[in-house]
Amino acid sequence: MSDKERLIQYFSDSNQLKKINKSLKKLEAGQPLQYIIGNVDFYHFNFSIKKGVLIPRFVTEELVEETIKRAKTLFSSKIKILDVGCGSGVIGLSLAKELSNSQVTLIDISSKAIKITKKNAKKLNISSSIYKSNILNKVINKKEKFNIIISNPPYLTKDEDIMEIVLKNEPKIALFAKNEGLYFYEEILKNIHKVLEDKFLICFEIGSTQAKAIKNIVNKYLSNIKIEVKKDLENRDRMLFIYKNN
Repeated sequence: MSDKERLIQYFSDSNQLKKINKSLKKLEAGQPLQYIIGNVDFYHFNFSIKKGVLIPRFVTEELVEETIKRAKTLFSSKIKILDVGCGSGVIGLSLAKELSNSQVTLIDISSKAIKITKKNAKKLNISSSIYKSNILNKVINKKEKFNIIISNPPYLTKDEDIMEIVLKNEPKIALFAKNEGLYFYEEILKNIHKVLEDKFLICFEIGSTQAKAIKNIVNKYLSNIKIEVKKDLENRDRMLFIYKNN
């Protein structure tokens, strides 16, 4: 089904036929379907989304799925989760819904992201802590510690081949990073020891060519750990997990 057909079906199902022509013009002008209808399906749930906040991708659903598998194996008691750079909250809130023994905190530097995450937490009836933070700064100041720290940070470089619809519509602050796309991994990892519980799991979505470089950053800041790189369904290195080496 094309985006145009999806849009017509959505408004028909929502009894909003009068909005179809206006919305079709937006679609034809190159706006993403998700921004036009104001929501996106992610994992098993429906999330509100708006312009100024990154549209979640399928590979991020894989990150959530793989994290849930590992969390259920590693932790038997209450799990404290931190979603760094939460965007619309899809990662942390999906984990909170699927892991009944969890307590989730979601942070982002974007006020728009924090607002939409709070909306989604209310929509999904999830009790959570959501606040603005420049990477881990405020978390460190609050002296909070977590078992799972998960992030899909900006990791694209300016010279990568990006679809025009993405470049024109989605927030560049959520897409691009300095230092060959590695800036935020280093910024998170250099301070992560300050917010880790004794038993922990760190989970990253990564660019398909970044695994080796990120491993080097991990080993620069953490010791006595195990690193696992996981491929996505297209056989690309797209997830990286860090465990305490017991």
